[in-house]
Amino acid sequence: MFDEVTALGYQGAYSTFTRALRRYQVRPHCEPCHASTGRNVAVIAHPPGEEIQFDWLELPDPPQEWGVGEHAHLLVGALAHSGRWRAALSESENFPHLVQALDEVMRKLGGTARRWRFDRMATVCYPSSGQVTSAFAAVAKYYGVGVDICPPRRGNRKGVVEKVNHSAAQRWWRTVPDGLSVAQAQSGVDKLAHRMDERRRSSGVATTVGELAQAEALLDIPVRPFPAELEVERTVSPQSLVQFDGNFYSVPPGLPGVQVKVLHRLGESDLRIATAGRAVIAQHRRAPRGAGQTIRDDGHVIALERAVLASFSDRAPCKSKVRKPLSEAAIAEAERLRGSSLAGDPAERVVIDLSHYAAVADRLRSVPPPKEENPE
Repeated sequence: MFDEVTALGYQGAYSTFTRALRRYQVRPHCEPCHASTGRNVAVIAHPPGEEIQFDWLELPDPPQEWGVGEHAHLLVGALAHSGRWRAALSESENFPHLVQALDEVMRKLGGTARRWRFDRMATVCYPSSGQVTSAFAAVAKYYGVGVDICPPRRGNRKGVVEKVNHSAAQRWWRTVPDGLSVAQAQSGVDKLAHRMDERRRSSGVATTVGELAQAEALLDIPVRPFPAELEVERTVSPQSLVQFDGNFYSVPPGLPGVQVKVLHRLGESDLRIATAGRAVIAQHRRAPRGAGQTIRDDGHVIALERAVLASFSDRAPCKSKVRKPLSEAAIAEAERLRGSSLAGDPAERVVIDLSHYAAVADRLRSVPPPKEENPE
């Protein structure tokens, strides 16, 4: 609503707008959503460049063209000191997709803080104890950072990213139309993040989120992302193509409708397409994400053309309205099934034998009529 009234000419701040809107009490009260209302809240210090808070935002009912099922996923990363945030769309929340999204978010922010903060994600730590898994510890070591896990039921500990999640859901996801590609949706959330860098902040002097973020000294990140391997399942199209990250890649002909696996190690320029048994059937140079390119191997193109031409026929289709009498073999088989011993000329095989009726009539004529009884 704030974006709409701003487009109509409103020049006030977001906080002023929401304060005026709350006077009308248009939002119904929900007790579970206000569980922390009236509770004491500690002040948590966030030195510049010290912490990035990460969290997944589930996006229900995405466009069917995305092919991600009931939910898409948005990884949000927010600098705890300034509040600057960036986000990356992902089709899954598993470990390799988490690493890919983390790397994308940090590159959008221009670097990484010294500490990463998460809630108890199963891909980051063991939820029961909060201990970081060995797989994710290797990721943190690769980027040269430490990992902090929030205590259970302490959502305020990462309140910066929680607030960003709310803003992204309300101001971006609710207005995403059908027919929008993943690349276009990613561009939309990026524009919102850059626009929110203009939010006003007061730390002794008037400033903005963007100006505070520029003063944060972030660490450089490696040129290549951590080499986790993505593995996703796809279905081969009738054109012998497989979709991945907004592009299409060819496979050998003869596999329409078959489930295959797309394998890609982050940081590498190639990807592989394999069968369910992990037998590699194609390898391609990976196109930029969301570029909408179709990458075809020359051998696949030639093989597909040969397969199409081999199955092509110039014969006229069968006529559906023609008379087709029963063949001799069909008639003989029918008689056999009926138990008839007649197997000669078709004229001899009659349904009704009239000679039986003639013999019956002759017998009836030879019988004398009955005598009348004497009434006396």
